[in-house]
Order: sequence, then structure tokens, then C-alpha cells
Amino acid sequence: MKAERSGFLFRSPVIVSLWFALLFLPFKGMKGAALLFVSMVVAIPVLRYAARKARGITLPIEKVREYFPRDRRYLAVLLIPLAALPVLKQDYLLDVAIIAGIYVILALGLNVVVGFTGLLNLGFVAFYAIGAYSYALINTRLGWGFWSVLPISILITTLSGFLLAFPALRLKGDYLAIVTLGFGEIVRLVLNNWDSFTKGPNGISGIAPPSFFGISLDRLSSYYYLVFFFVLLTVFVIRRVRDSKTGRAWIAIREDEVAAAAMGINRMWYKFSSFAFGAFWAGLAGCLFAAKMRFVSPESFTFMESVFILCMVIVGGIGSIPGVIFGAIALVCLPEVLREVQMYRMLALGAGLVFLMIFRPQGLFGGKRVPLGG
Repeated sequence: MKAERSGFLFRSPVIVSLWFALLFLPFKGMKGAALLFVSMVVAIPVLRYAARKARGITLPIEKVREYFPRDRRYLAVLLIPLAALPVLKQDYLLDVAIIAGIYVILALGLNVVVGFTGLLNLGFVAFYAIGAYSYALINTRLGWGFWSVLPISILITTLSGFLLAFPALRLKGDYLAIVTLGFGEIVRLVLNNWDSFTKGPNGISGIAPPSFFGISLDRLSSYYYLVFFFVLLTVFVIRRVRDSKTGRAWIAIREDEVAAAAMGINRMWYKFSSFAFGAFWAGLAGCLFAAKMRFVSPESFTFMESVFILCMVIVGGIGSIPGVIFGAIALVCLPEVLREVQMYRMLALGAGLVFLMIFRPQGLFGGKRVPLGG
């Protein structure tokens, strides 16, 4: 009875409108909050009615999901303008695109753990930090170049993911999430307090940009192509692994762990490989981030970064590769689009996430299971 009453409260347009009005009150005062309250009381029933009417209609995004990315014509249509982006010669646009590409790699790595295997990881940013700091430390102290440090940094990050899996994968559900969250905070605190090694909160500066056959990739246009190449590589490899025996085992564990074990799947080994494979891509993204910014500090790797990356996976659709790509690009670009209303952009973004979870909880590209039959 209590559950039904609480469900009624959260379904009530008046309660929802009042909640948003109270959030809006510090920004625009009583008059603005009252106006928002009245508008939402009227708009929510209309939106619910429209959503009920639209349930039987195939949305355009559903049609796109049927063909993308299997039909290579869609890939060509998307890749050509993306490859030609530096022709516009707009540094601000290139800078946002580079950051979006790095987050695409991060989100795809987390999607391996959360989307394919069904393991909730709230400390994924720790692997991102390990990749960035390992590149920064080796580059600044030993003078090694980007291409020499990259495999070492990725190896260190992959091993850290494998080692974390030993204690973490003895747990399930919320307990696993808490352990990974704690691991993320431990890594951040170590980086922040080990002054003699990581320079603490001052961070590490003077990181050298990558070079290619003696040509420095310090310009945004050239660095954009480097990130673009690694994004394509990430998508290609993760798709191939998802369709392999290992990927099918991950999906089987996500769907029903007991049934997977009954079919002879070594659950612990595949969970270990999932953690390590996801950390692999986080290490790559960390190297690209450190080389792009030429400066790293613990403030770049907080818990909210893990939440931000997880939101990209959820918004796009858990387990969907094109959905995760879209979610990462959308969540990086939307705050930039809303920069003119800087005071309200995070409020607008949060409200958008709330409405998305109400009307399409499976994510924009979610809802379609990957078949186990090959």
C-alpha cells in the first residue's frame, strides 16, 4: 500500500512540477518558479498523452538503429564529414570534437563491463587516471615519446583492472558497485597525496605532445586525426570482440549467470577478462587526454567523472555500441551548446536525463538484445 502511495506521488504532475519549481527557485526567484510550476502542470499531462499515443509508432531512431552500423553506407555518410571537420579551421569546434572522441573511447570501454557483462563499475575513472598519470610520469621523467609509452601505459592500466577484479568479483550488485567506487577514490587520493611522486594537487605539467615520423602533432587539426583513428580502432575491435566467443560469453553472463555456468562458461575468467578489457580502453583514453592537455591533476579524475561516463552509456543504451557513441557525443556537446545559458545548462541537462529515463528508460538506442545464436 505504501509503495502504491509513493508511486502515485511521483506520478502526480503537481508533485513533479513542484519539485522542479523548488530546484528553479534559487535561480529566478518566486515569480519564475511559479511560472515554471504552472507550465509543467499543464505540459506533463499533454506529454504523457502524446507518449501513450506514440507507443505504437516506430520512431525514426528505431529505423536508424535497424541499419546502423551494419550497413556500411551509413558509416561512409557519417565518416566523410567527420574526417573533413578540420577543413573548417575552427579551433573551438576541433577542441570539443577531440574531447568527445576521448569520451567515446572511455564510454565504449565502460560499456564492455556494464553493457556486455552486466557488472556495475562506479570507479571506472580510476583506470582513466592510471593511464594518464603513467604516460605523464614516464614522459616527463624518462623522456620517452608517446608511441613508446603508449603500450606500457595501457599494459599498466590493463593489469590494474585485472588485479581489481580479484577482490571485486567476489561480490555482486550494489556491493560490487561500492567496491569499485572505493577503488576510484583510493586512486584519486593516492595521486593527490603522494607529492614526491605525483606532485600532488599541483599536477604534472610539461607533458610532450605525440609526434609521427618526426612531425609533432601539437596542432589541434593533426591531433584530431590521431583521436579519430583511435576511435575507429576502438569501435572496430570492440565490435569484433562482442561478436566473438568471448563477447557471447559476456552477454550470456549478463542475461543469466546461472544458466551460463550450467552451459560450461567459466564465469570468473570471463568477468576478469571483461574488467581488464574495459580498463585497456580507459588506459588508451588516459594517454590521449594527458598528451592533449599536456597537464594532469587529480581534479580531472573525480567520482563525478565516473558518473558522467556511466550516464553516456545509459543515455545511449546499455550494450549498444552506436548508442554509447551517440550518448558520449551528446553529453559532451550539449553543455557547450548551452554555454550561453551557463547558469542553467546543468539544470537543463539534468532535467533532460530525468525525462529520458521516464519516457525511454532503455536509452535512445537501447531495447534491442544482441542475439546469442551468432
